Amino acid sequence: MKKFDLKKDILPHLIAVLVFLIVTVVFYAPVFFDNKELPQHDITQWEGSAQELTSFRDQTGEEGLWTNSMFGGMPGYLINVEFSGELTKDIHQVLSLFLPHPTGIILIAFLSCYIMLLVFGVRPWIAIAGALAFGLTSFNIISIGAGHNSKVTAVAYMPLVIAGVYAAFHQKRLMGFVLTALGLALQLRVNHLQITYYLMLMVLVFGLFQLIQSVKEKTLPEFAKTVGLLLVAVLIAVGANFGRLWTIMEYSPYSMRGKSELTVDGVNEKSGLEKDYAFQYSNGIMEPLVLFIPNFFGGTAQEDLGKNSNLEQALKKQGASRQQIQQSVQAAPAYWGDQPLTAPYYAGAIVVFLFVLSLLVLDRKYTRWVAVLVILSIVLSWGDNFETFNYLIFDYLPGYNKFRSVTFVIIIAILTMVLSGFMGLEKVLSEEWDQAMQKKFILSVAIAGGFALLAALLAGMGSYRGAIDERLASYPAWYLEALRADRASLLRVDAFRTLFFVIAAAAVIWLSQKQKLSKGLAYGLIIALVLIDMFGVAKRYLNGDSFARKAGKGEWAMSEADKRILQDSDPDYRVLNLMNPFNDAKTSYYHKSIGGYHGAKMRRYQDLVETSLSPELSQVIQDLQAGKFNFEQAQVLNMLNTKYFKAGEEARAVIPNPAANGNAWFVKEVVEVNNADDELMTMMSLETKTEAVVDMAKFELGTIAYDSAAQVMLTAYAPNRLVYQSSSRADGLAVFSEIYYPVGWAATIDGEEVSILRANYVLRALEVPAGTHEIIFEFKPESYYTGNTITWIFNVLLVIGCLAFVGVSFREEK
Repeated sequence: MKKFDLKKDILPHLIAVLVFLIVTVVFYAPVFFDNKELPQHDITQWEGSAQELTSFRDQTGEEGLWTNSMFGGMPGYLINVEFSGELTKDIHQVLSLFLPHPTGIILIAFLSCYIMLLVFGVRPWIAIAGALAFGLTSFNIISIGAGHNSKVTAVAYMPLVIAGVYAAFHQKRLMGFVLTALGLALQLRVNHLQITYYLMLMVLVFGLFQLIQSVKEKTLPEFAKTVGLLLVAVLIAVGANFGRLWTIMEYSPYSMRGKSELTVDGVNEKSGLEKDYAFQYSNGIMEPLVLFIPNFFGGTAQEDLGKNSNLEQALKKQGASRQQIQQSVQAAPAYWGDQPLTAPYYAGAIVVFLFVLSLLVLDRKYTRWVAVLVILSIVLSWGDNFETFNYLIFDYLPGYNKFRSVTFVIIIAILTMVLSGFMGLEKVLSEEWDQAMQKKFILSVAIAGGFALLAALLAGMGSYRGAIDERLASYPAWYLEALRADRASLLRVDAFRTLFFVIAAAAVIWLSQKQKLSKGLAYGLIIALVLIDMFGVAKRYLNGDSFARKAGKGEWAMSEADKRILQDSDPDYRVLNLMNPFNDAKTSYYHKSIGGYHGAKMRRYQDLVETSLSPELSQVIQDLQAGKFNFEQAQVLNMLNTKYFKAGEEARAVIPNPAANGNAWFVKEVVEVNNADDELMTMMSLETKTEAVVDMAKFELGTIAYDSAAQVMLTAYAPNRLVYQSSSRADGLAVFSEIYYPVGWAATIDGEEVSILRANYVLRALEVPAGTHEIIFEFKPESYYTGNTITWIFNVLLVIGCLAFVGVSFREEK
């Protein structure tokens, strides 16, 4: 039985947590000491889109599950839905030490990576340096600045799962089981399936090499037992998020990620995103060099060139004002890669150097899967710049075509480099410093340092022309010449910077192994060098200027336009913001918007946007500019009950639309079609007040009549429950200005359930008998209510498993 040593077994970990906490607080100092916050574009948009569901929860204590505040209406599963059984939410808060969101995310990344490195046999002091490198990678920092909090949180939990899988395969099955179940459950909770997919790729590659090794060593039964145990861990993790995953899987086929019902040349389109959309952001072939030299391609599309730049001097010569110079220099288009915009993902100079070292010193059982993961990650990040491979993967690798921004896949390389690099350093520090080891060490320094030196010396030889330069075609030659000189300078300076960190880290390791430095001092210097390297680059993208005084509700102060619109007592009408409506969710904070901001809107609604709504929007704007206020021709906007157009924030910028169809209406004629193509095509010429189009291949419709005096009035509104009163002297078809979604919505007429039809490509319709009736639509998806119960059960099992592991570990130590 091992004797418990407080100084050896506990103190290093307490120091590690303290270091991580201090670094987090210092990095976010404006939040903790200046009462500031981090404005995040995507979070601001999310707040607008989530407001209806948030308000409904606050007022009723219930989950709305559906919101009408964006794109006419859509499920709230990917916007703002809470599951009462999620104990993982509390575990997440504990792991973040209850720091304010999003500051706690990098703390979790530190802790998760630290645990992973410990499990892989790295000593605590070196693991601290590796954890700092992973948490402060610019992948995380840039993403947090943009408001991609769920993405970074999912990344933060990746190492925990990798640690669990590795432990399970290396005679620590209980630890592996718990870490895998806990890490995956925490990651799935934040609902960023793209990062989870990349984690799955990592696990599959690692597992494949474990299988090969098991075959060679004839230990397949042990391999099968481990895989079985890990599958149970995955089952618990999935179960702990069952309701969330069920609702998302249920919605996915009807979203932009699902299969289109439209055809191209008579052939049904495949499910998933279009290639052009998915590969819009693809790394250039040389762009992964940014992992080693952050400004290899100039940095960002709005880079601060600092003082005494070539562009500043050129502007001064041209007689530009101080303000013009400042504006130009602080947001210069320095990036010259292949993408329309970029986020330079830096892994770290020391990390890449140690990764090269690890490939030379680690056993082949490690370097094989490590090399495959890094190469695969880089190749996948090339996207359509390497069509031969990536189009094949897009078409045939299950699930891969559901995600866009393939540059995100570079996180696999970053995490793998951190893991392998610090494992390699551990190997160097643990083994004899003999001639063979010294040769490998010198070779790694020559490769990493030599490349950095070569990049610095040859920096003046590049063309420094990129995709972004197409937007600069009208700029004078002197401007472009100065800008390209600055691009070269940025590369040169960062190449020398990288060279310094490679040499400095190598010197510390060399002197330590030659016993010229004490181990303790060497550990401290390695931690300091990694921290200075990563912290310095991270602060380029999230610095003091990134924070602002807390606005409170000021961000959402009601404008005069909002006040004027909200004077309308009708509980359910829509507003169209004429300024970029389909990339704006701020309108949704106070209004039910035709537009919105979301990457997984309903596919049919997107079809309607492309074929009808966008052309109608352009026509409305053109008519308004010409002084015309006749909106009768905007048939689709009218059927969506677009009662107000918003052209600005002043009261006079509100334009009422008296032609809106209202909440519901009876139609005179039904245009029958037999496929989605004809249904959508008919929408382009449909008189929506009197006609409806129905796909008869999907829905059955009886004989209807028409009463010109018939009415359907909305009498009560909630996101998940709509009550109408109808009055008609004939059996008719009522069309409701509500988005059709086939799963979860139920309709009753006088308490008896009836079938909901789809009309006009996206709307709901009911066959309503003659007379006066109460019509109720209610959204009660089984996926949420049953899923919530299952979620709670597996969360309890997860917590019991974690407590059992702690108890067993404590007993073994005791």
